[in-house]
Amino acid sequence: MLRLLVGRLAAAVPLMFAVATLVFFLAQANSSDPAGSILGLDATEDAIDAKRAELGIDQPLLSQYGDWLVDAVQGDLGTNWFTGEEITTELFDRIPVTLGLAFGGLLLAVVIGCSLGVLAALKAGRWQDRVITVIASLGIAMPSFWIALLLAYYFAIELRWLPAVWPPGGPDGIGEWVEALVLPSVALGVAASAAIARQTRSAMIGVLQRDYVRTALAKGLPVRRVVGRHAIRNAAIPVVTLIGFQVAALLGGSLFVELIFNIPGLGSYGVDAIFRGNVPALLGFVMVIAFVVVLVNIALDLSYAWLNPKVRVRG
Repeated sequence: MLRLLVGRLAAAVPLMFAVATLVFFLAQANSSDPAGSILGLDATEDAIDAKRAELGIDQPLLSQYGDWLVDAVQGDLGTNWFTGEEITTELFDRIPVTLGLAFGGLLLAVVIGCSLGVLAALKAGRWQDRVITVIASLGIAMPSFWIALLLAYYFAIELRWLPAVWPPGGPDGIGEWVEALVLPSVALGVAASAAIARQTRSAMIGVLQRDYVRTALAKGLPVRRVVGRHAIRNAAIPVVTLIGFQVAALLGGSLFVELIFNIPGLGSYGVDAIFRGNVPALLGFVMVIAFVVVLVNIALDLSYAWLNPKVRVRG
């Protein structure tokens, strides 16, 4: 297991380097001048040139990239061109919010999706299976931002059960923090739970048709025991794979959900960086998202090794 972990961590290094390189040079395609945007329309050419020199964007691209890469390796992602704050500090303030939102959506998706998928597989061909399949198809078809708007209207504006926006100044305590993330997490988790339900159903049906499961049931073992101790674990690998993909989808979907609920997370930070042409902030945002996705995939590889010992040998 340790050998597998070390190998995956080593493989992540060139991947992070490739992501950083690609994003840096793609960001240069933005035709806007950040120095002019910072100083405003009344700024003189001399002031703009001085600002460009201060930001370091008057240097050749390779020189800019080399300086940024050296600092990034040391944990310094640069300074926000528009706020003057350290990128690392700004990201650390926002990471817990987005990770809390994504974790809430993922927890909802896994619990509801796996439960419905197992139920649909056990009731394959019956009305319960058909109802769950229809609901899952509808859940996949509905975009998260549309669900977020509906939830905000009915549960926040009409019923006033939960807040529609992030509390000014931030939540006061864990209870208010969780309360503010309920609706956004549900909005993110609906589509993911639908996809997980369909994958779980498909995997479980395949496992339930195997000889060892039929033999166990024929011997009179309780269905709950056979499903819980044998079928679920053997059907888990394709479901775990899908969960890994859903983490990346949840992080991407959080971009729109955060804007709707006015949540100061990574998604709104990345959108602001894109619109302003704020290259250091954009690079920091992308690197954090890429790092989280890499960690999730490493966790998936370790879970494969636990579910299937043959993976440990190959790793």
